[in-house]
Amino acid sequence: MSTSFELHATDGRARTGKITTPRGDIRTPAFMPVGTAATVKGMMPESVRETGADILLGNTYHLMLRPGAERVAKLGGLHKFMNWDRPILTDSGGFQVMSLSSLRKLDETGVTFKSHFDGSKHHLTPERSMEIQELLGSDIVMCFDECPALPADRDTIAKSMRMSMRWAKRSREAFGDRPGHMLFGIMQGGLEEDLRRESAEALREIGFDGYAIGGLAVGEGQEAMFGCLEFAPGFLPEDKPRYLMGVGKPDDIVGAVKRGIDMMDCVLPSRSGRTGQAWTRRGQVNIKNARHADDPRPLDESCTCPACSKYSRAYLHHVFRSNEMISGMLLTWHNLHYFQQIMSEMRDAIANGTFDAWEAEFHALRAQGDIDPL
Repeated sequence: MSTSFELHATDGRARTGKITTPRGDIRTPAFMPVGTAATVKGMMPESVRETGADILLGNTYHLMLRPGAERVAKLGGLHKFMNWDRPILTDSGGFQVMSLSSLRKLDETGVTFKSHFDGSKHHLTPERSMEIQELLGSDIVMCFDECPALPADRDTIAKSMRMSMRWAKRSREAFGDRPGHMLFGIMQGGLEEDLRRESAEALREIGFDGYAIGGLAVGEGQEAMFGCLEFAPGFLPEDKPRYLMGVGKPDDIVGAVKRGIDMMDCVLPSRSGRTGQAWTRRGQVNIKNARHADDPRPLDESCTCPACSKYSRAYLHHVFRSNEMISGMLLTWHNLHYFQQIMSEMRDAIANGTFDAWEAEFHALRAQGDIDPL
């Protein structure tokens, strides 16, 4: 079975559609929970699916180090290894070029990493990244790139982007012809419109199954990110999926979809859940706060997730303060459920031509803030 992308409807620049893969369809706009080390922390795979997720994200760098791509391949591939039979997208390892900058050396061939686990050295190149992602069995493979942290000067951004485009070409050549799998190119260029255009033109000339916008959500702030998204998605083909990497908070996600983005990922739902933070229609709730200790009400009375339908704020407060594992499990489930609910509502609104009205209600509810204490 081949892969494809269908655009079903647009409302302004917001888009809804479907990515078809042999392992199942991905409804867009799509939010991808992050399973860095072959698990979404605090969740069983079937529970992640129950929240509405069509696809998960895994990480080349982390899986390369532990347990090792060759080991995963011998054990039947990443899908079997982690008991997830739906599509998986793997980050190429390029983000770690930035985030672990103190542990690496960078040159034209690729990146030499020092493992943050044991200090062992690993050389990651576009070719090796493609090999690792093939061993893992990724459905959507990301080309290898470099992502400079912002702020950075224009020359640094331009030099980095052009090397990433050379790496993109090498990634495309190394990927070859793999029916049933997709390869996405990654646009770079910081906040510079002309560099983003140059990057997009280079990627289009190489030719990819989808296109990501990288180098955002790396310290520039929401206003600057949205400013870049006013022009960057328009440089990419309309008939291919557009993926904004590493985003984000609910209002980031809504703003990105409004500007033409089809796919996003972020560790925020699970990371927030483990630290006692819940995301709701009325904004963020810190369950650790004493105001919740005697509150029998749910986090969100309209939410159907287990944390809201079966437990009180008082209980969630208690298990968090008691350092019980169920705290992170329930709050992560809630957060992932809420993020997927946003995606579902946006898909419906775009299809019905009511995205602006939906967005206005989304922001109005958040502006009200959390319910008053008892």
